[in-house]
Amino acid sequence: MSARTFILDLVSRGRCCFSAKEASIALGLSGPAFRAALRRLREKGEIAMPYRGFHVIVSPEFRSAGCLPAAHFIPALMEHLGEKYYAGLLSAAEYHGAAHQRPQVFQVVTARNKAGISCGQVRVEFIARKNMDRIPVVDFKTPRGYLRISTPAATAFDLVGYSQHAAGLDHVATILVELSEKMDAAELQRLAELSPIAWAQRLGWLLDLVGKRSLTEGLAAYVSRKKPVSTPLVPSLPVAGLGRDKRWRVLVNAQVEADI
Repeated sequence: MSARTFILDLVSRGRCCFSAKEASIALGLSGPAFRAALRRLREKGEIAMPYRGFHVIVSPEFRSAGCLPAAHFIPALMEHLGEKYYAGLLSAAEYHGAAHQRPQVFQVVTARNKAGISCGQVRVEFIARKNMDRIPVVDFKTPRGYLRISTPAATAFDLVGYSQHAAGLDHVATILVELSEKMDAAELQRLAELSPIAWAQRLGWLLDLVGKRSLTEGLAAYVSRKKPVSTPLVPSLPVAGLGRDKRWRVLVNAQVEADI
């Protein structure tokens, strides 16, 4: 079997990804001959290698980008690596219809730190969350199968908790305006148990800011029971001499404006 026949066979069976080991066995090649066969396909733009030992078949409509969209191959890559994942933060917000512009980087939450991916014009950022396997997710249908994404409420917590990966709190507040339309107040309260208390404090404050107080009564009760110390809205900024929101015990050390 030639290398091109191999990838055409995969495509005919609805496959868009393969491992180097699988290809080596199918082609009966190894070493320099195997690497040369794959290199020729890469030079023609027919395949790309977003991760060492893992290849994607690049269909004609994506060849100018040099890779398949991340959403098309991330599920297969994570299965190949034997790791759990979910698409989160700005990427999840986009799938929930709450992103005001397409994110430049596809964001994936995993249990441990991983180096990012750069493949053609496609960029993937991995964000570590130790208890990610307990975070609620939903399956979203893509042209290549199903992509696991965080629920709207879980996405909100991650956006606040990792705001440095979400273009700051102004952008987070803007997203929350639309994302909140799909949130469940009871789920917000349940998710607070899975997140640092400071995340719940900041998220509650932001939801109140954008006029979604109807969602935050349970969350506010949870924060009140925990009696947390006051937390700065933006941890990296000074807090001396600033106002304190009593409901959320938040030190308001930045002016946040949603673009609505």
